[in-house]
Amino acid sequence: MALTAPALCCGVRATIVSESSTATAAAGVTPKSTEAPCEKLVPLIVTLVPPLVVPKAGDSEVATAAGGAGSLMRELPTARLLVHPRGLRHLLDPSALQQAVTDIYGPEAAARDYGTLLPVDPARAVASEDGMVVRLGARRLELAHTPGHAQHHHCLWDEACGGWFAGDTFGVSYREFDTARGAWMVAISTPVQFDPPALRASIERLLARQPRCMHLTHYGRVTDVARLGAELLAGIDRLVSLAQSAGSGADRELRMRQALLAGYQRDARARGCMLHPDTVAELLAMDATLNAQGLGLWLDHQGR
Repeated sequence: MALTAPALCCGVRATIVSESSTATAAAGVTPKSTEAPCEKLVPLIVTLVPPLVVPKAGDSEVATAAGGAGSLMRELPTARLLVHPRGLRHLLDPSALQQAVTDIYGPEAAARDYGTLLPVDPARAVASEDGMVVRLGARRLELAHTPGHAQHHHCLWDEACGGWFAGDTFGVSYREFDTARGAWMVAISTPVQFDPPALRASIERLLARQPRCMHLTHYGRVTDVARLGAELLAGIDRLVSLAQSAGSGADRELRMRQALLAGYQRDARARGCMLHPDTVAELLAMDATLNAQGLGLWLDHQGR
């Protein structure tokens, strides 16, 4: 499968891979600032395409996070969408995604951060396969299905840089917490398909390639991958332990959230982060909320 235009893996940041370069566009937001709606990000992404590769007649492939897919495809009329087969129907009809976002974040945050999700024309959508290879000029990109964070998740191996575009499989890492010891990985259990054994297997699959770097949706490029991978796997074990010790009761999610925040504060301080503990808690408040929700759903599923 040949690519005649850049492939974009886009969330809050758009990572654009061309035959000769890799660039990251922050879209005017810092990692923990208010995230811009997809329709506001898409015009910026599109402006970055022409300097890399001028699209010519014929097809191009766009691999994207679900939120901006419809808007991005509207702006790239010759593109085709490459998407995990489990996610394909949701991009053709994003109503379930829109409702899920609203249920998780609330109507106000959903409208502010995600806007209106647009459907993709079925004739322009292609289901991916595990091990599938796509080419961007001379650049080879290999897809790996990596469940654990979500059943419809895949990662892209880029031979040219020796790294993975890891989506959310390889956790999150915020630049505010970088210290002399390097980056800090935060394991995530965000709703609704957290599966610890599958996530561990996916991470180990990524690490087996001995990558030089990871390109994270949240946020950016990180190196020292072996150390970060070990931290991430240990973090998943801690999430499971925290959930299993949470007990029951109406306040279970609140207690898990408080425990997560306390753990983030301890870990940040242990790594030499000089931010005040209250600032750490403020920056990671949404992460704690979502991770507690995901752990609660995982516990409920285990009890069925």
